[in-house]
Amino acid sequence: MFELLTGTGLAASAGLNAYIPLLVTGLLARYTSVIDLPAGWEWLGNGWMLTVLAVLLVVEFVADKVPVVDHVNDVVQTAIRPTAGGLAFGAGTAAETVTVSDPDSFFASSGQWLPVVVGALIALGVHLLKSAARPVINATTAGFGAPVASTAEDATSVLMSLVAILLPVLVLAFLVGFVFFLIWFLRRWRERRRERAAARAAGFRV
Repeated sequence: MFELLTGTGLAASAGLNAYIPLLVTGLLARYTSVIDLPAGWEWLGNGWMLTVLAVLLVVEFVADKVPVVDHVNDVVQTAIRPTAGGLAFGAGTAAETVTVSDPDSFFASSGQWLPVVVGALIALGVHLLKSAARPVINATTAGFGAPVASTAEDATSVLMSLVAILLPVLVLAFLVGFVFFLIWFLRRWRERRRERAAARAAGFRV
C-alpha cells in the first residue's frame, strides 16, 4: 500500500515538474539512507544523471514563469512529464524507503513496463490540468499570475516528492486537494465560457 502511495505521489509531482521528483529521488538515494533504489533504477543516483536533471530543472524553472513561454513549455512537456512520471512511479514502487522495507511483489513480478505506464497516466492527468489552468490564470491576471502559479507548483512538487518518500500516507491529502482543485477549475472554466458567450451576445445586440 505504502509503495503505491509513494509511486503515486512521485508521478503526480512529475505532472507539475518533470525533473523535481527524479532529482529528489536520486539525491536522497545517493546521499542518504532514506531510500534504497533497486537493481535497474540505480542510474537515478548517478552523479552525471543528477547534473543533467539539475540543468534541465533550471531551464524548466525559468521557462515556466514567463507568460506565453510557459504555454510553449507545457506543449513540449506533454511528452516529458508523463515519461518522468512513469520513471518516478517505477522507481518509487520498487524502492525500499523508511516506510517500506519490503516492496510489494506485484509490480516487481509484472516487469518494469506496468508501473511506468501507470505512472505516466497519473503524471499526464496532472499535466493536462496544469496546462489547462495556466491560460486561465494568465488571462485573469494579465500574465502576472504565471510566476506565482509556477512557484506554487514547484513548491508543491518538491513537498509532494518528499512526502511520497518519507511519509506516503500524506499523499492521500494531496490527492483530495487535487480533486477539489479540479472541481474548482471546472466551475471556473464554465463561468468564463458563460461570461464570454454573454459578452458576444451583448456585442451582437449593439
